[in-house]
Amino acid sequence: MSSAAPTTAAEYWDKYKPHRGQGPQPRPAAIRFDWTGTPGHGPGAELLGSPATALDLGPAEGENAAFLARTGVAVTAVDFSPAQVARARAFWAGVEGLEFVHADACAFLDEDPRLWDTVYSTWGAVWFTDPEDLLPLVAQRLAPGGVFAFSHREPVAGQYGAQPMGGKWLEDRETELTVYRWQYTAEQWSDILKRHGFTTAHTRVLPSPDPGALGTLLVQAWTA
Repeated sequence: MSSAAPTTAAEYWDKYKPHRGQGPQPRPAAIRFDWTGTPGHGPGAELLGSPATALDLGPAEGENAAFLARTGVAVTAVDFSPAQVARARAFWAGVEGLEFVHADACAFLDEDPRLWDTVYSTWGAVWFTDPEDLLPLVAQRLAPGGVFAFSHREPVAGQYGAQPMGGKWLEDRETELTVYRWQYTAEQWSDILKRHGFTTAHTRVLPSPDPGALGTLLVQAWTA
């Protein structure tokens, strides 16, 4: 991956989890579906029900998508970072029923006519896309009875809505690049989801096992 400062959000995510060792980058284990980023902590794929098809928005390395595909779910995983898509395809080339697509999440949902038994995002595109744009598209692509589920870091008190991100790749002022994440409380997410066609929403914060650290916000929502 290039060391140049990014000029677009996609280029910013090209630099997520770079390989720093010698030789080929080892792929993740994909032995469990992870919502929290802390191995072994919290619920797993049971939050998705028993889907035959799944759409992963913002899979990055693709570990959760690969885990689901290995259980027999047909998974399409969409990421707008070409570097992440290329890495995920290389990691999981031998897994049947798993497709990685290079596309913007909103554009993909707008253009692909398929319906999905579950649409999910784990610290992914739902966190980094304006819900006013994304949620109506998710609602129209969710199959009857399907579940929309996502997670993101518990927000800092008072830091709700679109929040600019920091980080080493955003420190070069010449790039004029600002990357946002949209984060809300459990109650705020419930209201937003219902406003965009989701009739039921279960939202909660799962505390971190590390005392003093922020937890993970978990959401499940249904359109009927």
